[in-house]
Amino acid sequence: MKSDFNVERSELDGILRSFWRNFATIAVFSFVLNILMIAPAIYAMQVYDRVMISRNEMTLLMLTLIILALYGLQSALDYFRTIILNRVGAQLDLQLNKRVFDATFERYLQGIKVSPVQALQDLNLVRQTLTGPGVLALLDAPWIPVLLGLNFFFSPVLGLFAVASALVMVVLSVFGERLTKEHVDTSQGLGVKSNYLISSHIRNAEVVRAMGMLGNIRYRWSAVHRNFLRSQSQATDRTSLLTAMTKFVRNSNQSLMIGLGVLELLQGRMTSGMMIASSMLLGRALMPIEMLIMNWRGLLTARNAYSRLQELLEQFPETLPGMPLPKPAGRIDFENVSAVAPFSKTPILHNIALTIPAGKTVAVIGPSAAGKSTLSRLLVGVWPASEGVVRLDDFDVFAWDKDSLGPHIGYLPQDIELFDGTLAENICRFGQIDSEKVIRAAQLVGMHETILHFPKGYDTPLGDSGCYLSGGQRQRIGLARALYGDPSLIVLDEPNSSLDDAGVQALIVTLQALKKANRTVVLITHQLNLLNLVDSILVLADGAVRLYGPRDEVIAALSGAQRKSAAVSSEKSLAGSSS
Repeated sequence: MKSDFNVERSELDGILRSFWRNFATIAVFSFVLNILMIAPAIYAMQVYDRVMISRNEMTLLMLTLIILALYGLQSALDYFRTIILNRVGAQLDLQLNKRVFDATFERYLQGIKVSPVQALQDLNLVRQTLTGPGVLALLDAPWIPVLLGLNFFFSPVLGLFAVASALVMVVLSVFGERLTKEHVDTSQGLGVKSNYLISSHIRNAEVVRAMGMLGNIRYRWSAVHRNFLRSQSQATDRTSLLTAMTKFVRNSNQSLMIGLGVLELLQGRMTSGMMIASSMLLGRALMPIEMLIMNWRGLLTARNAYSRLQELLEQFPETLPGMPLPKPAGRIDFENVSAVAPFSKTPILHNIALTIPAGKTVAVIGPSAAGKSTLSRLLVGVWPASEGVVRLDDFDVFAWDKDSLGPHIGYLPQDIELFDGTLAENICRFGQIDSEKVIRAAQLVGMHETILHFPKGYDTPLGDSGCYLSGGQRQRIGLARALYGDPSLIVLDEPNSSLDDAGVQALIVTLQALKKANRTVVLITHQLNLLNLVDSILVLADGAVRLYGPRDEVIAALSGAQRKSAAVSSEKSLAGSSS
């Protein structure tokens, strides 16, 4: 029987626990630091109760030198404690940033509407908070009872007052957490939404500007941002009120502590040194509580960021690289495949069962919303099948390690995305630039001569999303990237949608070269002039296979169906006229 305490740890908790030696060292430093907090009180007692009575200047000098040495040790320990926390924060970032980056990429790929940079901002916030004053106050908090308890050695009355003062501060901190939590959570959620809106609108800046949508878009974003500012302002106002109340309580308690000490002194129950020492101990004990209250909002924000990171890493767990497989030949098998969009229940493809032999060129045609682009995503392993499996050379293409499979896949989606970098970097997929392969890919799509006329040739920077290129040039550079490295499987989704006549002719030459090289090509197209280049045609409609077979047979079947449909329409028309 398993123990109830055998709770599965999250990945993020596990990484934090891996720094237990660092945290243990910090705990030892915190212990010594809080013991040293007693030194000023002892110094005050010795000065007031011994030196002032004996008037021994040498004793005063030695006590002063000792306390200065202890202050130096205290400062050194505090410095090293902060340095260790900084190192832990940096190491935490180094261990997590790749995972967070990959998980963020997967989440965005699945279409979840969250700002792509939010998770990295959360990681940065957790790292900064880990090295901030709030965490240091948490480390000092366990020693508060010790500092408070010392007051009982001076006077039970002062001890009880010190405990009551700390309880008031604790009540304030709990009250503050409840007072600000809702507004902090709301403002963070609205901040995430605001960031997502502004990033998504900026990505479509040309459309927004050209069609006069800026005012409407700004109004939509401003509504969310105003709510964010309102919630943030409410949280800040309440935090400020709590901070002011905390300062009032602390200052009042220290003064009242001195007043009670004087009463005890007048009644002969304590010395003047004890009176001063008790006030100093109370101030030291209340300092971590005050620091926690002052940093409460930041700690809450970091806690929410930590929870979001945990959720992200659990939702998209790390995929360990499998055993490397040989370069695929390119045979595709759809085994009763159905598919839905991520986080959707609406079927897009239904029970697709077919085989594409290696080295063949297949055209996929059909009306809009037939499932052609979904088919392409399944082919390259971007989306999983909801039922069945898509196999590339007998292996599940979705389960294939993408880093090892990627060089053998060429993919040109409908929306061409180029990246901020040079032409050569974009063509070689930002890997190690092999100039021969880069030039060969550019020549294959007919872009080599054009690139040579650019200001810096293949070293020409493209800017964000290839904004300096025309639509046709972006598409041909995207095609060159898809063909880089001689992949086994090439999936082209509407590769001629932005091409002019010269670009279409270059595409035809490219497809002929791929066919001659026995590469498996899946061509999604509406252009009938490209059908002459393919071996087979797959006709999709309503997410299902309507026809699949050799090109001539499918074209003949489609022509027969069109003639039959035309004849039926004609008969209905004649029947309507005669009636």
